[in-house]
Amino acid sequence: MVLSKTASETDVSVHSTFASRYVRTSLPRFKMPENSIPKEAAYQIINDELMLDGNPRLNLASFVTTWMEPECDKLIMDSINKNYVDMDEYPVTTELQNRCVNIIAHLFNAPLGESEAAVGVGTVGSSEAIMLAGLAFKRKWQNKRKAEGKPYDKPNIVTGANVQVCWEKFARYFEVELKEVKLREGYYVMDPVKAVEMVDENTICVAAILGSTLNGEFEDVKLLNDLLIKKNKETGWDTPIHVDAASGGFIAPFLYPELEWDFRLPLVKSINVSGHKYGLVYAGIGWVIWRNKEDLPEELIFHINYLGADQPTFTLNFSKGHFSNPISFIRKLTTLLFLPSSNMYIYISKPTLKLCYVCLQVLAKSLLSTTN
Repeated sequence: MVLSKTASETDVSVHSTFASRYVRTSLPRFKMPENSIPKEAAYQIINDELMLDGNPRLNLASFVTTWMEPECDKLIMDSINKNYVDMDEYPVTTELQNRCVNIIAHLFNAPLGESEAAVGVGTVGSSEAIMLAGLAFKRKWQNKRKAEGKPYDKPNIVTGANVQVCWEKFARYFEVELKEVKLREGYYVMDPVKAVEMVDENTICVAAILGSTLNGEFEDVKLLNDLLIKKNKETGWDTPIHVDAASGGFIAPFLYPELEWDFRLPLVKSINVSGHKYGLVYAGIGWVIWRNKEDLPEELIFHINYLGADQPTFTLNFSKGHFSNPISFIRKLTTLLFLPSSNMYIYISKPTLKLCYVCLQVLAKSLLSTTN
């Protein structure tokens, strides 16, 4: 959320240009008004202010989907009043969420048995997903250190300097040292060799990025995995990997199926992905998937019963509305993945990526012309 600021004398009231008697008098901007106004007038005032916002369809800066099919919009509006944290009241919505977790887990090649349920949770986005994954790594590392009678007060995490700010938030909020691999000229993602060199006995995990915020490049998770296996064998440690696939998680399985970056690699213990990037739904939905139950410490899962039956929960927030509702995403998955096949997703993704590449070339030429 945006931090509030002190109001100046010139912006303490909202002034309207309409002649209606309900809006001729200015309204206080930061205090409750003494008198009410009709809902139509309130709507008009707020709607007029929102006109000063940018056009979402022209927003190329915030990495999110800004258009969905009308059917998806209708599903969202039909479910806008559901607080789907209440699993007893909304069991079908809960079932849809479970389907999403299992679909994504299989997409990322989680080692699941024929009837085994995937381990994962829906989140408001990849930022919350990363917080939850980081907490799981920290707690598991602490438990291991306690059992060995070793200090557990100085955990660290190794990332590239190109990580999104949510990783810095995790490190600061949950008191984990952030060890960043510096970027260098011509190599703008984390170098796996240098990352493994920074790993020590206090490293809770190494975070690899599948789709860098800076340039969209995939980091070499396979090389990182191989180097870490070797170092773990030499040191007796068991340092794991988390893959931040916020951007690339719904691209790599379809466009680069041979690329090994997911649970096919033994040290990859959790993966996060955003629905609102290449999952093609509006902002406000993401997931974190764990390799198996052992990678999510049981003590992090809360069991509540004041909404009815026992309900396990592992999230940073409680109530969840339509912005993190899986209904619109499951509609997308049904349309793009299963009618008739995953080739439909490839059909949509390739032209999108080609268009992005053309835009990149145009922007690059413009930047070069301004610097010369």
